Amino acid sequence: MATTTAATAPSAQAARRTSRALIAGALAGPLFFASAVTQMVLRDGFDITRHPISQLATGELGWIQIVTFVLAGLGGAALAVGLKRTITEGAGRRALPVLVAIFGVGLVAAGLLPMDPENGFPAGTPEGPVARMSWHGVAHSVAAAVAFTALAIAAVVMTVRCVRRRAVRPAVLNGAAALVLLVPMSPDRMSLQIALNGLVAFTWTTVVALVLRRRDIHPG
Repeated sequence: MATTTAATAPSAQAARRTSRALIAGALAGPLFFASAVTQMVLRDGFDITRHPISQLATGELGWIQIVTFVLAGLGGAALAVGLKRTITEGAGRRALPVLVAIFGVGLVAAGLLPMDPENGFPAGTPEGPVARMSWHGVAHSVAAAVAFTALAIAAVVMTVRCVRRRAVRPAVLNGAAALVLLVPMSPDRMSLQIALNGLVAFTWTTVVALVLRRRDIHPG
């Protein structure tokens, strides 16, 4: 009896850690957009048709969006841990955690390396694009591009897994998410496209986290 109890305790603890990681992954998206939408409404001069969400990380109140990026990135990293612990067989079992971890780290980097003020935001900034991007503005763009590309590839890998299991609806939804994330940016609609990509990416992470947590709790 003592041996059985000792063996069960670590297993229960591991299950709780996995559940917490998946919950953190599921909360990353809602947290990000709750913060971003609130700032869009309250911050003077912000226009989503002209300013990408990342530009909220500029100005005196920019620290709010920086923290939002970092917390969302940590949530992505937590999801990667959950993926590693719950997906232990089949196509992509090694690639998925790595790709989602890259997404999380990329978000943290994008937050800590803010873009430059431009196009009249924050209030008082001259109109028009910045004449010369700063090093952290360039690094922000690279980090964001790497993060979302990694997540798009993760969605492709998940599509392959679903196809092999003949799960048609999940395969279509994962494929659609990957397609949206991989569409090249249009200069005329870039800020709106970035917002759409963020919505699709965080919807994907939230749904994946919740599905995996449900399966972990109810394996059958």
